[in-house]
This record gives sequence, structure tokens and C-alpha cells, in this order.
Amino acid sequence: MPLTSPCRDLSSLFRIIPVLTLAGLTLSVPCPADEVPAPLPPLPHVTRYLTARDSTARMEAVPVTAALSSTEPKNLAAIRLDPRVHYQEIVGFGGAFTESASTTLDKMSPAKQEEILRACFDPVKGNGYTLCRTHINSCDFSLDNYAYDETPGDVDLKNFSIDRDKKSLIPMIKRAQQISHNGFKLFASPWSPPAWMKTNGEMNNGGKLKPEDRDAWARYFVRYIQEYAKVQIPIWGVTVQNEPAAKQIWDSCIYSGEEERDFVRDHLGPTFAKAGLDTHIIIWDHNRDIMYERAKAVLDDPEAAKYVWGVGFHWYVADLFDNVQRVHDAWPDKHLLLTEGCQEGGPHLGEWALGERYGHAMIEDLNHWSVGWVDWNMVLNQQAGPNHVGNYASSPIIANTDTGEITYQSSFYYIGQFSRFIRPGAVRILAAPTSDSLETTAFVNTDGSTVVVVMNRTEVPVRFELRLGTQGVQMDAPQRSIQTVVVNP
Repeated sequence: MPLTSPCRDLSSLFRIIPVLTLAGLTLSVPCPADEVPAPLPPLPHVTRYLTARDSTARMEAVPVTAALSSTEPKNLAAIRLDPRVHYQEIVGFGGAFTESASTTLDKMSPAKQEEILRACFDPVKGNGYTLCRTHINSCDFSLDNYAYDETPGDVDLKNFSIDRDKKSLIPMIKRAQQISHNGFKLFASPWSPPAWMKTNGEMNNGGKLKPEDRDAWARYFVRYIQEYAKVQIPIWGVTVQNEPAAKQIWDSCIYSGEEERDFVRDHLGPTFAKAGLDTHIIIWDHNRDIMYERAKAVLDDPEAAKYVWGVGFHWYVADLFDNVQRVHDAWPDKHLLLTEGCQEGGPHLGEWALGERYGHAMIEDLNHWSVGWVDWNMVLNQQAGPNHVGNYASSPIIANTDTGEITYQSSFYYIGQFSRFIRPGAVRILAAPTSDSLETTAFVNTDGSTVVVVMNRTEVPVRFELRLGTQGVQMDAPQRSIQTVVVNP
């Protein structure tokens, strides 16, 4: 017959089991008082930071409510962490420097300018951005079309100049460098080569890079990197082309997968090597929908792949997070990076769903091997511009250049829940939720702290337990909220 006992130590019973078994008895032995299972020890040094729609909490430190008991309440949601299971290492989080962002900043008072830059880059009181983007030549978020060399046929780049960027864009980057204590990595993307290098003779409306100008265009990248280095702005990486599958009414240029492969293999990669540059090359830089096939076109060629650091992607058209995973699974030695995302169609002032879109995408992209996440414009004006073709889109900070008012959007706080606490060099670990209501991702920083981001997009608060090994805490996820839990060693 079966023998049951709640005691943890049955050694004293083993001597009498043969007798009881022969007697045909079923034994149920209560434990002595000192054998009652002890409560699980609480996680020490736990702090959580909350942003919630229905409160004033905006990345606010809030109490951790209770230690776990040995008895788990029925139906209590849980997030279980396993730091033994490691995934990717994080490069960083941030946003983009554009001419539109810098000229918007220029129209604010000096005090407001300082506030905005500190909100983005201060590692103690701000979002502490560590990975940012900018544009080579103009983009739609420029005041108009421009290139660094607009002299037709100047393949030797004798008239190359970044003077346009020195008016507003470069000063913004330099000021951000001063505020960011440990600096940030910066990568650059071209929206279009100069008009004279293109088949359609203009920077807008697509067109392609002329085959005969591929070498000059590769050297153009090198010259850009060198000129920025002269003003003490290192360019950590470049993408080959912003959105190479899209013919836009603004600055754009079309590449097929094979054309991108050939340009990287035969021109950009060798030209960087010849110039002694260790600048990272990122391919694709477009949406998740066809990122696998576009990555395959380049990375299946070993001679092209050897120059490629990773694959960049955007969040427009469709979520399709599994495609990010598929690229990782096929080429695990290459990095994945969300290089652009924003809410299209105007400023979207005060919309909470704006931040939730960011939170959902950031959690899912990170959980599918992205090494970072870079927002689009850091700051724009009240119209969500300027934009030289009226392609207005929201930004985390809206600066009203008429009134001087600064609006911090929900997206600003949602990005901050990641960028403030998950630092470069952090490694993602396993985080397993038991409820569909909780979206989560977790990391261990280089200082040994464990960081867990938990989002609840439902209209119902969720009580849950957070377990790390044999320790844990109970806490709540308010409705329409995101929080970051930091467990210090």
C-alpha cells in the first residue's frame, strides 16, 4: 500500500516501513512542528519602477509588496527566471538624430534644449541612450533634399563636404555626447545617394544606384566616416540602404537582394577594408515581413557575408516576430537589430496605446534575439515634423516651438523602462510567464543585477510571483502598465 508523509526527512520512518508494509497499512505521518516546510526566502535588494496609465507613475520607484510563502495561491500568475539559460548580449537602446530633430531643438530655449537632451542621454535622470542612428545625406525628416557632394560626375569626391550637418545636426550630437557619461554608439543610414549617382536623376521616388557609380558610392561612405571622425564623432556602423525595397515620394533608393549582396561583396566591404575601417556593416534595414529572404540573398554568399555584422529591420507593415527568430536560427553568428520604429500619421499626443506598441515590440524583438532597439526621431515639433514631404510621424518627445512646452509621450516612458536598466553588455536570460496577460523579458547586467521587464496591456490588474531560483516575491502588474524589476546581487 502507498506510504505518504509531508515530512521532508523520512529517514526515521524507513526503519519501520517493513513492519507497516507487512501489516498492510497505509501510513500518513504528520510532521513535528520543526519539520513544517519553511517559507521560501524573499529575493533581497529588489526595486521596481512602474509606468501605468491610470496613475501618475512614470518610471516611478514603487514598493515590492510581499515575500512568497511556501504555499502557492491557486491561479496566481508567475514569471520564473533561469539565469543558467543565456541568449544574446545587448548592444544598446536609443533614438535617431535627424535634421528635423536638431532644428526643432534649436527653436527651444537653452534651458528646454538642455532638458530634452538630458531626458534622452543622462544615465542617471534620463533614459540613458546608448545606441543611436543618424542619416547620410538627407532623409524625409530633413528640411529638404541635400547631399554632401552635388557636383555631377565628381567620382573623386573633390567637392565632398559635411558643412550642412555642421549647422544643426552635428551640434546636437556633440551636446548629447557631453551629457552621456559613457558615450553611445552611432550608426548611419543613407536614404539616397546624390541625384547624379542614380538612374532616375533625383533623390526622391526610388530609382537605383548606377552600376558605374558603385565604387564612388562606397568611397562616399568612407569619406563620410572620415569627416565625422574629424569632428570627434565616431561612426560605429552603417546600414547599406534605408528601406531598399520601397519607392518613396521622399529620399529613397531601390536595391534587390542580389544588388545589395554585390554592392557589399564587391564594393563596400573591400573599400572599408582598404581604408582600414572596422565600421560595422548592417544589411536590409527594412521590415520584418521579407527579412529572411533578403538576409538569405546576402548571407548565403560567403564572400559577402564576411563583411556583414548583422541584419537591421523596421517594425512597419507587420509584426512577424518569428521572422526575426528565423534569421537568427539560419545565421546565428550575425546580429539582429531593430533600426527604426515610429507611429506614423501625426503626433498622437497623449495616446497610451502608443507606448504599448513600443513595449510589445521591444519585448518580442528582444525575445527573438535582437541585440538592441533604436527608435526614430528623438524629438519633433507640435506637427510631428518638420518633414519635407509632409510624412509626419510621432516621436517620444514633442517640443512645441510656439509655446515652449515639452510633452513626454507614453512611448518615451516605455522606451525608458528598457534603456535605463538594461545596459550594454547585458545578457538575456530565460523568463517564462504562466499568463497571457504578462509580457516579459529578462537580462543580467555586467554588474550582476537581474532586470525583468513586465508589461500588462489588459484592463485587469494581475497579481503574480517572480521567482529566481528558490527565492521570490509577489507583486502586482496594474492594468495598462509596464514595470522594470531590478534584483541586485
